[in-house]
Amino acid sequence: MFRVLNLRRSLHQTLLHHHHRQNLTIPHSHPLKTLISSSSSSSSSSSTTQNHKNPDLTRPFCSSTSSSSSSLSSSSSSDAELRKYLGYSALLLGCGVATYYAFPFPENAKHKKAQLFRYAPLPEDLHTVSNWSGTHEVQTRVFLQPESLQELESFVKDANEKKQKIRPVGSGLSPNGIGLTRSGMVNLALMDKVLEVDKEKKTVKVEAGIRVQQLVDEIKDYGLTLQNFASIREQQIGGIIQVGAHGTGARLPPIDEQVISMKLVTPAKGTIEVSKEKDPELFYLARCGLGGLGVVAEVTLQCVERQELVEHTVVSNMKEIKKNHKKLLSENMHVKYLYIPYTDTVVVVRCNPVSKWKGPPKFKPKYSKDEAIQHARDLYRESLKKYRGEVIAAVSPDNNEPDIDELSFTELRDKLLALDPLNNDHVIKVNQAEAEFWRKSEGYRVGWSDEILGFDCGGQQWVSETCFPAGTLAKPSMKDLKFIEELMQHIEKEGIPAPAPIEQRWTACSKSPMSPASSPAEDDIFSWVGIIMYLPTMDARQRKQITDEFFHYRHLTQTLLWDQYSAYEHWAKIEVPKDKEELAALQSRLRKRFPVDAYNKARRELDPNRILSNNMLEKLFPISDTI
Repeated sequence: MFRVLNLRRSLHQTLLHHHHRQNLTIPHSHPLKTLISSSSSSSSSSSTTQNHKNPDLTRPFCSSTSSSSSSLSSSSSSDAELRKYLGYSALLLGCGVATYYAFPFPENAKHKKAQLFRYAPLPEDLHTVSNWSGTHEVQTRVFLQPESLQELESFVKDANEKKQKIRPVGSGLSPNGIGLTRSGMVNLALMDKVLEVDKEKKTVKVEAGIRVQQLVDEIKDYGLTLQNFASIREQQIGGIIQVGAHGTGARLPPIDEQVISMKLVTPAKGTIEVSKEKDPELFYLARCGLGGLGVVAEVTLQCVERQELVEHTVVSNMKEIKKNHKKLLSENMHVKYLYIPYTDTVVVVRCNPVSKWKGPPKFKPKYSKDEAIQHARDLYRESLKKYRGEVIAAVSPDNNEPDIDELSFTELRDKLLALDPLNNDHVIKVNQAEAEFWRKSEGYRVGWSDEILGFDCGGQQWVSETCFPAGTLAKPSMKDLKFIEELMQHIEKEGIPAPAPIEQRWTACSKSPMSPASSPAEDDIFSWVGIIMYLPTMDARQRKQITDEFFHYRHLTQTLLWDQYSAYEHWAKIEVPKDKEELAALQSRLRKRFPVDAYNKARRELDPNRILSNNMLEKLFPISDTI
């Protein structure tokens, strides 16, 4: 437009020198193909006046046909200039189209929603590693998987000489991605052998990359199993002990207490073996060492006899729980409570060995599995009418959605929440459906401990779990129940769309000083409370909204409850604050609970170049010479 206006001005100046004018159009070959004209006039003065008063770019183009050199020169110059800029525009457009088709995105491109001119294809040597929930992800060119102790030792030695980070990472199940770093990682998934079983002493020596379920399967023929289990079985042994993971049972300690010796591959001192007899101070510190003191290569675990358990599930309420809490903790080997927000439902799940004399209980459930889940199915169909304007009685073959009658309750809960995950009224209805599901699922279940103690946690999720003292087994403080009561009150007051369940478990104490349940008093017990928000969608914007709401939820519990109850987050679930003041407050708080100076001293001695560290470790436990 700017060039067209200049062209018109040049023409107007030419017309001032002529008394007679004739129509002239730009040849059809001209790119613009726009015709402009000027009205006729009987004199040059009247013509000039009309051109000033009524400029009109939509009328036919007019010019003198006389031999005036100034007119032809001006017209030719303007015409050439216009052609030049139109040519530039065409060239730019052509380059853009050529770039798009010359560099297509490969099918295996990392980004799920690649946008034009925004993302480049990933290099072939770049590894993408994310945690199970998809909440933390890194890309790295260094991802080592040794197949033997000797190869691991070589990797660690070489990395230390080059000052190349190789952070130990296990199965990637930690919600906070504690083992991740883009600088480089080492994974022991190929070091997964059972090395030695002592049936008499009930001990087993394994490579640290073996997964929990694989280990249990391999030692069951010896009549052995692990003392306790977390909710899932896919963790590598090295990872599950390093983050202080736990099961449930007020008489049973966290899993790191099952470790009786370890072999660590350290950058500075090579391979060392630690136990209660060999360097006990380092042994206890390294049992829950967060992967920062050495790569755990081999572990010797104290096992127990394999046994069948009876799981008894009942639905109760807080009033009844308060009356029976002490008895429930002391009389059951394993016990946990599942709270359903916005209801008075408390699901009590307790597990004990099958009686050798009585055998398993004889019990006929009142409701079938289909009857127990039917209310949730009905709610899903009803919700679809509201949110999608459709009724699905049965999924047609061409529908991509699975038949809801084939889904488990946790899968159906994910689909329900996905319809409107942050609508409090909708979440309350889903929670009520879950309460109904548990009411119709009361009863008994019998199986081996590794089968019974597992728990279907549902789909991808954000989790925050805190651990705090709860008195002793003989004299519970009841603070564990007060914590829950206050939490529920704040949820309802703030209108947080909190899904179910809020899970509460207990353990005995640990002698590992870096364990959240560490205590010198052997009869102390600790309560673990987990809050949750599911990520039932892959839509990036919706996941971001859920993430923001979860961190508001977490911040609420942190502000109102953590200091009051001396609660500290699980190492696999702690999140590093982005705000400098909040980070400084967290560092100070951790120093009050854990031997940070002793831990950092051991890091300096065993890993002076900090090749086993990552950003999370450096921020939680800063070493003075790097601040």
